[in-house]
Amino acid sequence: MTTFLQLVLNGLMLGGLFAIVSIGLTLVFGIVRVVNFAHGEFLMIGMYVVYLSTTAFGIHPYLTAPPLVVGFFIVGLAVQRFVIQPLLEARDPHVQIFATVGISIALINLALLLFGADIRATPSGGTRVPVQVGPFRLLVGQIVMFACGVVVVLGLQYFLTRTHLGRGIRATAQNRPAAQLMGVDVKAIYMITFGIGLACVGLAAALVAPMYPVAPTTGIYFVLIAFVVVVLGGMGSVTGAFIGGLIIGLIDSLSGYYIAPSLKEVTMFGLFLLILIFRPTGLFGLGRGSE
Repeated sequence: MTTFLQLVLNGLMLGGLFAIVSIGLTLVFGIVRVVNFAHGEFLMIGMYVVYLSTTAFGIHPYLTAPPLVVGFFIVGLAVQRFVIQPLLEARDPHVQIFATVGISIALINLALLLFGADIRATPSGGTRVPVQVGPFRLLVGQIVMFACGVVVVLGLQYFLTRTHLGRGIRATAQNRPAAQLMGVDVKAIYMITFGIGLACVGLAAALVAPMYPVAPTTGIYFVLIAFVVVVLGGMGSVTGAFIGGLIIGLIDSLSGYYIAPSLKEVTMFGLFLLILIFRPTGLFGLGRGSE
């Protein structure tokens, strides 16, 4: 029983990380209606920034979080304004997908050009130090990731439901023409939403880098997990992304121990297919919006 509970705790901690990465993806899809296939590659670039900051300047990985959040927010504004926005009125919506895939390929090749194909490990900065909690052991980095996931979800929920801008974002998600008639600047809402989505990626990069090595293909794994989480929780739902992240974290932890480490992805993507077949709107049934 102790082993089982330890695995559950490890899964929940991992789920907090998956939630942070997935929240940005589900926000962009729920509001802008664009599937950002470059989401994982932005995370990979952020991890390289953390790696360089810690190895070249001796900065603690967590201290890179504020500039990464701000920097990625600005990058998100620019990507939405100059890449996605001109394509939103295209007759074929698949053009938007091709654009994000193009960004993804460009970022992977940029990383290969600058860093090569070698795996780089960011100094842990104490994030791998174990903490004894009763009979259980957790890493400092795991606890921080889970706590940050809770804070991000609560903060975004408050922002979306209690602020004027947040209500404008929700109105845009629910009915774009009606929101425009009520004076909502939809283009600005799209830019801000994309910025928030990438800001979440910046925070995730600072949390992930000291715990996981980085390579040019690292983002592929995380974005695939993020898609599973988003579909599981319900596309466009912040709360659903958080709970979905916890569920996937539990599946990752338990299946890796009780089935086989090599079959964790098989279990997760099998669940992904079952959800698409039997409940495509996700467990929380949110077909739209960020409620």
